[in-house]
Order: sequence, then C-alpha cells, then structure tokens
Amino acid sequence: MDASKAGGNPPRMPRIQVDGAELQYEDSGGPGEPVVFAHGLLWSTTLFRFQVEALRGEYRCIAFDFRGQGKSQVTTTGYDMDTLAHDAEQLIEKLSAAPCHFVGLSMGGFIGMRLAARRPELLRSLSLLDTAADPEPLLNRPKYAAMAAMSRLVGFGPFVPPVEKIMFGKSFLADPAREALRKDLRGQLLANDRTGTSRAVAGVIWRKGIEELLPRIEVPTLVLSGEEDVAVTPARSRRTADAIRGARFETVPRAGHSSSLENPEAVNNALKRFFANVAEGPGARLQEPA
Repeated sequence: MDASKAGGNPPRMPRIQVDGAELQYEDSGGPGEPVVFAHGLLWSTTLFRFQVEALRGEYRCIAFDFRGQGKSQVTTTGYDMDTLAHDAEQLIEKLSAAPCHFVGLSMGGFIGMRLAARRPELLRSLSLLDTAADPEPLLNRPKYAAMAAMSRLVGFGPFVPPVEKIMFGKSFLADPAREALRKDLRGQLLANDRTGTSRAVAGVIWRKGIEELLPRIEVPTLVLSGEEDVAVTPARSRRTADAIRGARFETVPRAGHSSSLENPEAVNNALKRFFANVAEGPGARLQEPA
C-alpha cells in the first residue's frame, strides 16, 4: 500500500547529483516548455508553491533546493555564486530542461543572471524577482554575518522576527488573513540547517557584483520588484533592468522581498503574460498588466 495514502511518511522527493553536492528537486513533468525555479536565501522549492500550482498544467515546472538549503546536501564548500550557477547548469542539462524559462528570486536571480550571460543556450527567457546585480550593500554585511554566526550557535528562533521584517513587506505582515501562511513560513525558517544556513548566508553577503555581465544578456528578460521590498529596493532592481537590453520592469503591489508568496496572483499573471510574449517571438508587442 502507498504509505502516503495510508497516513505514513510522504514519498521522498527526487535527488540529483551535481559536482560536489546532491540536490533535491521537484519536477511536474509533461510536454510543456520547462520552467526552472531558483529560490532565495533561507528558503527552498516551497518559495514557488503558488507559481508551480498555477503553471504546471501548461508548463513543465522544475524547482530545486540549493546546496545547504531546503533538503539538499550540506557541503563543506561551494556556496559562492559561481559554483551555485554551475550547479544550476548541471541540473538543467541532466534533466534535459534546456532551453528553459528561468525564474530566480533574490539569490536565485543572482544565479539566473550568470546563466543568461554565460550559458544563454540553456535559457529561453529570464525572470528576475526581488533581485539586483550589485553586491550586497556594505551596511548590511556585518549585520547579516552576525545573525548567521549567532544562529549557528543558538538556533534560528531569536532571529525569526527581524528576518520576517527583511523578507516580507508591511502589507503581508499586517494581514490577519495570511497568519496561517506566516506560521508555516516561520516553521520553515526554524527548520533550516544551522551549518548550511551560515555557509549560504556567507556566499550571498560576500558575493561580487556582476553589473559588467548585464550587457551580455540577450534572452528576453522580465524584472519584478515588490514595491515594499527593503532587502533589494525597487530602485536597485530597476537599475538592473535598465542595464539589460530590452528588459521589462514591473513592480508587484503589496509585496516585499518574497513577492512570489506575498502576492502570488500578481506574480503568476506577470509570468504568464511574459511567457506568452516570449512564445510569440521577438517582434511581439508585450502585453500590458491588466
């Protein structure tokens, strides 16, 4: 009997081996164009739960956990952005998902920009959510590094409230109807592996800027920014969009740094419009938001 139907443990998600790490992923399958989702720091595939649910009937939706995060292997090294980009390259190639629509949020966007500039044959399009090409602001680095170091010693519990204010906008945090989702997300933060989290945070906060790569990006690009994002402000995201030839910039209302969760309907609609325009070809006129 299927354990998942008998009240036992849910079936284990598939895993794939890349250089130096075993990554957990989910793949909806199907004949549609592949969409690969790359999550932000401290999260996992569940960051895109609403997008996968909305798109899986028409697209092949693939989401994966970066090394040291979610359910993927915690490795001793390999948390710099170039290594993570190579992990993503291998996953796309091994799953025969090229060319794909690549959707990256925050850290996932750092990876998407590198792929678009260096391995454009792997991508059909690039969607960048709540992200930017510049390095981490200097004022953020000591604060985030201290939080990561302390969480490795005492656990993540004391840092959930300040992290929520970084990750989510005021509208989401104040909405009583979203309390069940906020509770679930707190649980995910608390479940993070201490060692993996510390190493992943270091990789993000000490990353180099990649502004010089942006003129090399030629795949169709959409840049979405939560209008309440304080971690990567809309101004930073807009500067990134302005440096990519032909990129479209849109803000996501009532959303902060996790727009895919905070206003999933707006994000889903923006992605659907964008993918449809990509399918129509370079001469198509981009649909305006409804």
